[in-house]
Amino acid sequence: MKGQTSPRLVLHIAPSMGCGGTEKVLQSLACHMDATRYTCAVWSPQDGPRSAMLREAGVVVHIGGDPGMWARRLKADIVHIHRGGWPTPALLRALRAACRTTQAGLTLPRFIETNVFGRHDPSAAARCIDRTLFVSHFCARRYAAVHGIPATPPRYDVLYNPVDTGVFIKGTPPPAARDYSRPVIGRLSRPDPGKWSRLALDFLPLLRGELHDFRYLVVGGIPEAESFVSDHGLGEHVRFMPPLLDDKELAAFYGRLSVFAHANDTGESFGLAIAEAMSAALPVVTHPCPELRDNAQLELVQHGVTGIVAGNAEEYAAAILWLLRNPAVARRMGEAGRQKAVELFDIRRIAQRAADIYDDVLAHAGRNIPEG
Repeated sequence: MKGQTSPRLVLHIAPSMGCGGTEKVLQSLACHMDATRYTCAVWSPQDGPRSAMLREAGVVVHIGGDPGMWARRLKADIVHIHRGGWPTPALLRALRAACRTTQAGLTLPRFIETNVFGRHDPSAAARCIDRTLFVSHFCARRYAAVHGIPATPPRYDVLYNPVDTGVFIKGTPPPAARDYSRPVIGRLSRPDPGKWSRLALDFLPLLRGELHDFRYLVVGGIPEAESFVSDHGLGEHVRFMPPLLDDKELAAFYGRLSVFAHANDTGESFGLAIAEAMSAALPVVTHPCPELRDNAQLELVQHGVTGIVAGNAEEYAAAILWLLRNPAVARRMGEAGRQKAVELFDIRRIAQRAADIYDDVLAHAGRNIPEG
């Protein structure tokens, strides 16, 4: 903020310090914020591997206890809550209580939420939220359409999830040197059935009928996928790999691929793995989801430009085969995807925009803290 001589403090809050995309986004923002403007701390009720990574980067992490007490003790200027958007009454009540306690002689923190899944919290407790950030325009549009609430600034805004595009650019072969005809396909997700689709498996026998030497590298395999591979005699084609947390490890993984294969029946509210693959200059094959399910994968992957959108297993297999047999086109799509990722998702741009949003929220006069 203008006239501010010392950095403000942001307390990031997440439901856990696990391996998921929400926690990774929090980590990226906390570690890449301009320290002359904002310093960051983190609170979570549940510990996990992200805690050690944050502490190694010099970010203070607090696990457990009363989040309101930590907001008060740290004298946070901003409390940035990362949540799905559904009601979290215990958390918000604790933070509201801290607000009421600190009104005498102290500056109240402002509350910002990253609404990961674009859901609506109609509770009275949620009235303490000053700014809601959606992770895609898709989520903002669906929120407005379903709830009849205009998702427009200044109360609502879109802040894409950040990607350290520099790591993926440096850690993968340049498009001009990559052989996009190598029959190596990859997918990456948490080992969670909710992150999978049968489409991620049903295309494999079809692809084998046309391409006998392909490899499918899978991070985040689940028992159902392992059984499918075994039952269909696909063991020589599919390799299940352990989780990858570090961006350098992820870059090495993306660097081995020619095509990134995305399939998830629930869709994506953003699609962090897709954005990372685009940063690595990979064409992406994905699919639409029906009804009101998440569809931000179609916001990231522009059909025919940065990848291919397939509607069923036959189209999915055909898309992968076509890309492998047309490496010049695959290269152009990879280059277009990288350019889009750098322009829209790069961590430096996102961190600067987040700081600008914090400035804007702090610049506005106080608001009512509802009782109850």
